[in-house]
Amino acid sequence: MRHALVGSLALSLGCTPVGVFLLLRRMSLMGDSLSHAVLPGAAVGYLIGGLSLPWMAGGGMIAGLLVALLAGLSSRRTRLDEGASFAGFYLLALAGGVVIVSKWGNSVDLMNLLFGSVLAVDDPSLILVAAITTVTLLWFGWHYRGLVLDSADPTFLGQGQGKSVMRYHLGFTVLTVMNLVSGFQAMGTLMAVGLMMLPAATARLVSRTLPGMLLTAWLVASASSVIGLLLSYYLACPSGPAIVLTAGVAYLGALLVSPGGAGTARASAL
Repeated sequence: MRHALVGSLALSLGCTPVGVFLLLRRMSLMGDSLSHAVLPGAAVGYLIGGLSLPWMAGGGMIAGLLVALLAGLSSRRTRLDEGASFAGFYLLALAGGVVIVSKWGNSVDLMNLLFGSVLAVDDPSLILVAAITTVTLLWFGWHYRGLVLDSADPTFLGQGQGKSVMRYHLGFTVLTVMNLVSGFQAMGTLMAVGLMMLPAATARLVSRTLPGMLLTAWLVASASSVIGLLLSYYLACPSGPAIVLTAGVAYLGALLVSPGGAGTARASAL
């Protein structure tokens, strides 16, 4: 439980700013797509090296970056937009990963890759999560102003400021894949994106400023990690889904009671 708590809090610290900027850049589908895209790489790494962290993390990283690259090229060379390209490639990657594990592994391996286990986080996994979180925070601290401009008006950033928009886009994509790789070690490929996007969506409903969104998302993710772990311990349920469900309850509550939520909007209309 101590390892799970430290790992979940570290994930919360690294994943929430990525989720907030995915939301602001209208790239929420990309986060979900990349979380599935790491599955075939992690599956191949598992078949080669077993539960070896370097093999699984390296395979997941390569697969996620490959899907992001192919989706970007497809959206620029065809009439498909980026969202449609990501949807097509992530479905292909997810199906391929399931086939790989089903053919050469077993159902237990598949469940571990899809849903993970926070309670199985060991020291090497904690080191990986902490390292990726540190890199994420340093990158955001260094490129914060440029990333904000790129999210709001990339044309102004490129022409008015003379800065390369692609640098921020590629750097942000790599960070997204890295955080999803660190997340799937604990929560599986299906649950990793939950701790990234649900707190960000909740923060978007209750906060009016970007610093407020970042702080609120981190608080929601951290509280969801603590409460979800406690629920999983006392109710004997899977820890990863319990954390994501807790974050989902916070999101539903924000939808009902926040100034920008559905419940408030309906009451104003009446």
